[in-house]
Amino acid sequence: MSVNESILERFKPAKGKTKVTRAEQKPNQIEVWIQGPKLNPRVRQYFEPDTKPQDAGAWLERLEIPAPAELLELNPDGTNASDTVEVVPNKPVGAWSSKEAYLGAHYELLREDAIQPLRKAVLAFRNEPEQFEEFFGNTLGIYQNVHVVGLVCSTRGIALRVTFSTFRAQKRIIWEQSKRLITGSLVVLSIKADCFKSKLIVATVASRALASITQNPPELDLFIAHADDIEIDPAANFIMLEERSSYFEADKHTLLALQKVRTESFPLAEHLVATTPAVAAPIFLTKKPVLDLTPVFVDNKHESHEKTDVLRQWPDEPQCDLDASQITALKRALTKKLAIIQGPPGTGKTYVSVQTLKVMTANWTRGDPPIIIACQTNHALDQLLNHIAPFCPELARLGGRSKDRENIKSRTVYELRQAESNTKLPGSAGNGTRQEMARLEKQIAALLLPLKPDNKAVLDHDLLASLGLLSDHQVKSLLTGASEWVQAKQTNPNHAARSPLMVWLGDALEPVVPPGQLEEYGFQLEEADLEYEQLKDIEAEAAAKDDEEYDTLHGNSYSLADNFTGRKNVTSAQKISAYLHRQDLWQIPEAARGAVYRHLHEEAKDKIRDSIRPLAKLYNAQARLRQIGTWERDETILRNQKVIGVTTTGLSKYRGLIAALQPRVVLIEEAAETLEPPVISACVPSLQQLILVGDHKQLRPHCGVKQHENEPYYLNVSLFERMINNNVEFDTLVKQRRMIPEIRRLLYPIYGNLIKDHDSVRNPALRPDVPGMGGVNSYFFTHQWPEKRDDLMSCVNSDEGDMIVGFVEYLVYNGMKSENITVLTFYNGQRKYILSALRKSLILQGRQFNVVTVDSYQGEENDIVILSLVRSNTNGQVGFLSNDNRVCVALSRAKRGFYLFGNGMLLFKSKTWAQVLTMLAGQHKKCKSDRPRIEPSRLNEQLPIRCSNHNNLTNIKDANDWDGIAGGCQMPCKQKLPCGHACTLNCHPFSHDLVPCQQICSRKLACGHNCSAPCAGPCVCKTCNKTRRGTPLQSSTAVVPFDGTERLAPQLSSGSSNSWKSFAHDESARYAAIVSEPVSLRSSPKKTDDSVLVDPDGSGEEEKLKKVSKGLQQLALGLDGTTSAPMSLCSGSSEEGSRTVNVGKGQALLVDGVGVGAGMGMGISGYGKMPGGLVEGDCLLD
Repeated sequence: MSVNESILERFKPAKGKTKVTRAEQKPNQIEVWIQGPKLNPRVRQYFEPDTKPQDAGAWLERLEIPAPAELLELNPDGTNASDTVEVVPNKPVGAWSSKEAYLGAHYELLREDAIQPLRKAVLAFRNEPEQFEEFFGNTLGIYQNVHVVGLVCSTRGIALRVTFSTFRAQKRIIWEQSKRLITGSLVVLSIKADCFKSKLIVATVASRALASITQNPPELDLFIAHADDIEIDPAANFIMLEERSSYFEADKHTLLALQKVRTESFPLAEHLVATTPAVAAPIFLTKKPVLDLTPVFVDNKHESHEKTDVLRQWPDEPQCDLDASQITALKRALTKKLAIIQGPPGTGKTYVSVQTLKVMTANWTRGDPPIIIACQTNHALDQLLNHIAPFCPELARLGGRSKDRENIKSRTVYELRQAESNTKLPGSAGNGTRQEMARLEKQIAALLLPLKPDNKAVLDHDLLASLGLLSDHQVKSLLTGASEWVQAKQTNPNHAARSPLMVWLGDALEPVVPPGQLEEYGFQLEEADLEYEQLKDIEAEAAAKDDEEYDTLHGNSYSLADNFTGRKNVTSAQKISAYLHRQDLWQIPEAARGAVYRHLHEEAKDKIRDSIRPLAKLYNAQARLRQIGTWERDETILRNQKVIGVTTTGLSKYRGLIAALQPRVVLIEEAAETLEPPVISACVPSLQQLILVGDHKQLRPHCGVKQHENEPYYLNVSLFERMINNNVEFDTLVKQRRMIPEIRRLLYPIYGNLIKDHDSVRNPALRPDVPGMGGVNSYFFTHQWPEKRDDLMSCVNSDEGDMIVGFVEYLVYNGMKSENITVLTFYNGQRKYILSALRKSLILQGRQFNVVTVDSYQGEENDIVILSLVRSNTNGQVGFLSNDNRVCVALSRAKRGFYLFGNGMLLFKSKTWAQVLTMLAGQHKKCKSDRPRIEPSRLNEQLPIRCSNHNNLTNIKDANDWDGIAGGCQMPCKQKLPCGHACTLNCHPFSHDLVPCQQICSRKLACGHNCSAPCAGPCVCKTCNKTRRGTPLQSSTAVVPFDGTERLAPQLSSGSSNSWKSFAHDESARYAAIVSEPVSLRSSPKKTDDSVLVDPDGSGEEEKLKKVSKGLQQLALGLDGTTSAPMSLCSGSSEEGSRTVNVGKGQALLVDGVGVGAGMGMGISGYGKMPGGLVEGDCLLD
C-alpha cells in the first residue's frame, strides 16, 4: 500500500458515518454526512494511573485482591501476624479531621472486614489439615484433589479450569441451590504437600456453569489474582479453601473506588466529613430554580404549579395524593444538596422517591446528564424502575440480572447494546484488542501443545532442547543411538515409528492415569442455601458482562493432561542432575532413565508455565482494555437516558462508566441498609445532589465480621444513620398505609407515637379479617419447645416449624392464597426446615411459598405474615431477636394478619419484646386505644381458630391438633353433595363440588344390576365382574365426573361467608357463651402398606378393580376417632396429566395439588411425582 493509499485508508468515513456520494446526488442536492457517536475520553481517563498525593497512605498502593503474604504472614509463635491489624473505627458521632483520614479509615476497615474471614480460615486449616468441614463449623469449604485440567482464553482474561473433590464436606452438594464457589467468590489454593505453610495462590471464581459443576468430578473456572501464580501442571495436587460466610466480590470494587476517590475532588465533604448540619441547595438548582411541579401537584383556578420557583414559593397546600409529611419530604428531595428522608414501615418511602423522579424527569432537558438511582438488591431496583417506566421510558438498567422481562429486561444495557449497530467507535480503547488477544492466544496455545490430552507421544527432543533442558550434543547422541537401535530392530515395523526418546526410554515409560475421586454416593444431601433464582442474582452481579450468560466464560479452552511419564525409582535428585551433565544420553543407566525423563517432564512443564505467565499478563491487560472499550460504547448509549438504575454494588463496579456520564443527582434507596463505603463511591466529582432514602430503625448494613458491628468499630452504621446522629437536616414520613392498627401498635416500643394510620388501613373492605380466625388478626402463640442447631450451627425449632406448617395448611383451607402468606424467621436453618416441610405437605402440593429470613425481607410486605422466633433455651440467649433493627422489620411486614410463634417467657427478658408481649396481652397502658375489641388478649399457649360455618372455637396446642381440622371445626358436615349423598367430611369451608363422594353408588347399570363402587368412581358391577358406565338413579342429580380425562378445577371458597362476616365483626361479648376449652381432637390414623391401582377409564384388569372396590369399602369415613387402614391410590401411566389419588394422614384432601377437604384422607392430584411416591403415575406409596 502506498503512502497516499495509507492516508486515504486512515481517513475513510467510519461505519458510523454515511456519505451520499456525488454519483447518487441529484442536482442542487447538498452533500450530507451523518455523524456517528462521539467517544467520551473520560471513560479511559478514569482507568489511567493517577498521580498519588504526596501525603498518600500505604493503603493507596494496595491491590484490590489480597496478596498471599497478607494471608500467610506468621509471627514467631506461629500465629498469623495479620490478625493484629489495627484499623481506625468508624465515627458514628462527630466530624472527621480530614478527607484523607475519612477515606483511609473506611478503606482499612472494609478491607479487614472482607479479608479477615479467609485469613483466619487459612490459619485454622493449617493447624488441622486433615479435618473435615464439620470440624470448622461448616463455614469453611474444603476441596481436595484439585487438579488443573485446562486453560481458558476468555474475553474476560485467562482462567484455569480445575477439577476437585467435595469429599471433605461429607455431603452431596445440591449445586443448583448452594452458595459454594459462586461466581466472584475468593478462594486460596496450596500444594497439598505444603498445605498453606509457605505458599498459596489467591483466585476468584470466574464461572460456575451448572453443566460443569455437576459433573463427576466437578469442574470450575478460576481467575488467578496474580499472573505470576498461574500453574499448568495437571499432576500437581492442590487443596482449595473457601470461607463460605463472606462474599468478596462486592467489596473488591468498593476498595478500588475508595482509592480513586482519594485522588479526586470530593463533593459534599462539608457534610460527609465535617458533618455540617445546615444543608444548602444544589448548584444546578440555584441557577435554574423554576420547576414544573404539575406531574405531582394538580393545578387549580387559584394556583398554577407549572412554573414554580421551588427555592422561594413552595405551594402551601397543593392538591395531590401525598400526605403532609410526604410533601415536606418531596420538597427536601428537590431542593437540598444532601436530602435525607426517613420512612418508617409502610409510610411510602419508595412512593416519595418515585414522585421526586417524576418531577426531575419532567424538567430534564436534552444535554442534561442522567439521574442515577441505586438500590441494595436487584429485586428492589426492578420494583423501583417498574414504577418509573410509565412516565420515563428513557431509562436503562446497568449491571445485574433483571427478572422483569416485560418492562425492565429490554432496558438493560446488554439489550440496548444489542439494538445498536456493531460499528467501531473511533479512538476506543477496545479497538484492536480482539486481534491482539488472538495473537497472544495463538502463542499460548502453541506452548500448551505438549500437554494436549490427545497427544499420545512423549515430549519431543526438539522441545526439550528449545527449553534449554537438553544440549545440542545430547540431542545428537539421542538421534544417533535411536537410529542405530531401529536399524537393529528391522524385523518389527512398529519400532521405526517410535520417537528417539521413546526408543531411549524403552520399558521405563509408563502412561499417566488420571487421578480418581473418592466415592461420595453414600453421603446425605447438603441442605440448600438459597433458591436457584437467588443464586443467579448474586452471580449476575459478579459477572463482568451485562448479559444472560454470566455463568459461562466466552472463549477457547485448552485441555491439559499428562500422557506419559517415566517410571519411578529411588534415583536421587543429585544423581539425576549428574546424569544430565553427560553429553551422551545413552550412557545413562537404563534403570535411571525413567527418573531422568520424569525430571525432564516436570522441568519442561515449569519452563512452559514460566513462558505462559508473561503472555497471560499481557492477555489480561488486553482484556481489561476490551472491557474499557465496551464501557466506552455503553457510555454513548447511556448518555441519552434520563434515568440509570444500578445496585449499590454496581455504584462501585461501574464507577468509571458512571463518572464519565457526569451525573449531577444520585438517589439511593434503602440507604440505611447500605454500608458507607459504597455510598462514598457514588460521590463522583460531578455530583451536586445526593438523596438518601431509608430508615435507620430498620435493618443495618451487613458486616462480614461480626466484631466489626457496633462498638468499637461501628462499620454497620450507615452514612444515613451517621448523618442523623450528627443532626444533619432530615425529614420523616409519618403516615403508614400498610398495617391494620392492631399490628401497627406493636411498633410503639421503637417509634413511640410517631407513626399515624392512613384511613385505608381501617377500612374492612381493603383490610378484611383473616378467614378462619374469628377476627383475631394478630396473636402470639407461646411455647417452651427447645431449639436445636443444624449442620451450619443455625438455630432450628422443628416443633415450632411443624406447628406453623399446620397453620399455613389451615389458612389455605380457608381460601387464603399461599402467595399471600409469608413465613418469616430470623434463622436460615429454620427457613430451610419450614420450606422443606411445606414442600412435603400433601395439602399444599404445587403451591409456591414465601419462606424468607427477616434480613432479606426489608421493603417487602404481604397480607399475612407468620413469624417463627425459634429461640427457646434455658440459658436466656435470644441471639438475633435482641437486635431492635431486625425486630422492627419483623413486626412491620403484615397488612392483614400477623401471627408470632415463640417462647414468650424467654423474650420477656428483652426490653423491646417485653413491651410487645405486654401489648399483645392487652395490658399496655399507653396503647389502650389500639387494643382490639375482639379477644383483647392475644397471648397464650394455644392458638384459637374459629369455624366460619358454625362459629365454633378450637384451640390448637401443638402440631398434632391440626389433624382432623380441614379449615373448619370437628362437627360433621352432613350437607348434601351434588350427587345427592350426604357429605361425610368434618366441617370444611370449601365447595362440595370438590368433594369426591365415597358412598356406594347404587346406580342402575345397563346390565340391570346396581353399581357397587363408590359414587365418585367408575361404576362396577359386582355380579358381572365388569366396569361400566351407568346411569344415575336420579337423573336430575349432578354427578362429579371421575373419568381420568380431565382434572377437577380447584374453586376454593374465600372463607368469608355471610355467617362468618357477621360473626367476625360483632362485639366480643357475643361470644362469651362459646366454650373456650379445647375440643378433643381425633388422633391421626396409622399408615399401612396397602396400595391398589385405580383405572378410572374402566379398562383395567378385573383383579385390580376388585382390589379397588374392596379397598374403598375398608376406607374409614367415621369421625369417632377410630380409623381403619388408609390407602395410597394412583392411576395413569404418564407423568404429565395423570391423576393421582392419595390417602394421607387424618383427613387431608387434595384436589389438583391443592388441599381442599377433610374427613377421609383422600385426595386427587394432577401430578405424577409426589414425595415418597413412585414416579410417572404408576403407583404412589406415601
